[in-house]
Amino acid sequence: MSNEPIANYAMLSDCSSAALVSRAGSVEWLCFPRFDSPSVFGRILGEAAGSWSIRPVAPYSSTRRYLGPTMVLETTHTTSAGIVTVTDALALGDGIRGHELGAGAPGTLLRHVVCCSGEIELEVVFAPRPDYGRDVPELARVEGGVTVRGGTRILALSTTVPFELVDGTARANPVLRSGDVLEFGLHHEDSGAGLPAFWNPQEIARRLEDTLEGWASWSRLHQSYGGPWQDLVATSGRILQALTYFPTGAIVAAATTSLPEVAGGTRNWDYRYTWIRDASMTLQALWVAACPDEAGKFFQFLATVSASRPDSDATLQIMYGIGGERDLSERELAHLPGWRNSAPVRVGNGAWNQRQLDVYGELLDAAATLPEYLTAMEPGTRKFLAGAADTAASLWQSTDQGIWEVRGAPRHYLHSKLMCWVAVDRAIGLAAVLDAEDRVPQWIQARARLADSIRVNGWNDHAHAYTQAYGSEELDASVLMLAIVGFVPADDPRMLATINAIDERLTDSRGLVYRYQGDDGLSGEEGTFLICTFWLAHALALAGQTGRARAVFERASGFATDLGLMAEEVSPDGSELLGNFPQAFSHIGLINAAWAIHTAENKGRARIGDPGDAT
Repeated sequence: MSNEPIANYAMLSDCSSAALVSRAGSVEWLCFPRFDSPSVFGRILGEAAGSWSIRPVAPYSSTRRYLGPTMVLETTHTTSAGIVTVTDALALGDGIRGHELGAGAPGTLLRHVVCCSGEIELEVVFAPRPDYGRDVPELARVEGGVTVRGGTRILALSTTVPFELVDGTARANPVLRSGDVLEFGLHHEDSGAGLPAFWNPQEIARRLEDTLEGWASWSRLHQSYGGPWQDLVATSGRILQALTYFPTGAIVAAATTSLPEVAGGTRNWDYRYTWIRDASMTLQALWVAACPDEAGKFFQFLATVSASRPDSDATLQIMYGIGGERDLSERELAHLPGWRNSAPVRVGNGAWNQRQLDVYGELLDAAATLPEYLTAMEPGTRKFLAGAADTAASLWQSTDQGIWEVRGAPRHYLHSKLMCWVAVDRAIGLAAVLDAEDRVPQWIQARARLADSIRVNGWNDHAHAYTQAYGSEELDASVLMLAIVGFVPADDPRMLATINAIDERLTDSRGLVYRYQGDDGLSGEEGTFLICTFWLAHALALAGQTGRARAVFERASGFATDLGLMAEEVSPDGSELLGNFPQAFSHIGLINAAWAIHTAENKGRARIGDPGDAT
């Protein structure tokens, strides 16, 4: 079992899969060939799930960094006898640049080791354990390296290092002197396709340089935001790109499964899927920190998979697999103890068939963010989007599970009503593009009924705030979206009272915001949520209170790691990051809050495309 703090990990990505590398240079999470594939290395969830470490034998200290604006990691180990660096990357497609970043990725983990000074003996331990550690593979030495046979895939480790192979593990202790270099490349292939091609050291080095330039060129082409927190916004934009599955344009919520909401707890979920809930916020973040082309591809994926539901199904599914899969049935991996004994470890996500009414608003809000992409879509997709607004208008009085996927009894969640309002509001603005002008009168009526219901039933006099659900006095950070989506001005007296109530009564001692507090049908506690804290900063900016907004933003962004990565939550005692990692939602919140503050400080004059701003 790994006790490594979640913040100690770095992510690698080839825009198809992801790896996590510890501060000490151990690869402890890697899924081939997709983000949601069974892991090859999974030590972060249990010792038996495998890892690949390269480190000095003698005592050492380590530093790390991403090499420029890339997802290529350099870890430097310093001993009393010398210095060695390990550069890690998931190889991009050969020569791929710009908008096509991720195309043709070969599914190869590259590791480049160089002795910078002195003399260092290394310990290299290569212990692949396919299928979440359920397979102890057969390793064999062949010309060019080592083969790994286990599960449905064959792995090939390209290397010149002479390993000793024992019980599915390869070990070596090479001694490097100043200037010496070692190259490793781990490739994968379907078991029926024969052995992957081994790469010689020169090819590994060349592909590493090509991957560096691929990420750097993407950043130069896509990232020109010039507002406050420029480095954090740029890093967050790259993280969103790194969490993108290039073949479809889907963006996973996180690179991992079952990293818990509290150490030792049971709130452990698989986040390697795409949520419609995230759609409009993701598109806005990509617009600021990446590129409209990526945003358009993501929207096209969501619209296409959503529109492909069975004709008999009038409801919208809340989440999908990154290839468009609908059935994400959840199961437990009982053989793994989980991070710091946080069991069960789960794959799949049981929320996939929940009823959540907010998704209609998120999908239509996403469409309104990029209306130019609608005109090029199939008429059937535009018809589906108009139908989604109709469904929101007809179902909004129903109960549901809400944005937080509560596994208790359904309720009349305010956020769900709000997003149904967003669905019909955005549909009215898009009516001409959707060929649905004849529906505008009924949408206007539905919007008015929704607005009246929210104003009357969403406000609670005892709480002196808009609250989580109709008839409830419980606060919920999601009601901050009332201002963010434009339902009510942020400086409206009731909205200001709600913002202040959340700031005063739904925060921890550090001023970080909880999602909500109260019984949600699950055991155990959870930490504060970074995106909720960024929502508070965003709402304060919209209210013109930029000083308070900056202070709240700094609280949340202060929990970004030394590499700029964020998880979902901060532990109840405020000491460390918790939850799946890195978490797209947190990075989305950071980008959008930074943009809102930048815009407010420029009194609304900041626009995408202005000099010094994002393009």
